[in-house]
Amino acid sequence: MSNVQQETFDIIAKQAKIELDTIKPESTLKDLGIASLDAIEVIFDIEEHFNINLPNEDTDFDGGTVGQLVEAIERQLAQKTSE
Repeated sequence: MSNVQQETFDIIAKQAKIELDTIKPESTLKDLGIASLDAIEVIFDIEEHFNINLPNEDTDFDGGTVGQLVEAIERQLAQKTSE
């Protein structure tokens, strides 16, 4: 598990008040019982933690998986590093 994935899972678990081991890369935020408003908070926390901005297309709350969210974060971090 990458550091980005671990940190993302930690943020999601803390925000959703769920056990860390219930989060899987194939889980959606909806699967984890995270409502839309809470999902927005999760995204804000992630953006603040990593000092990035996630485009709206990378934050699909209903169909997007946690794994896809981690990939989006890694893309933004790579882009930030190359700038």
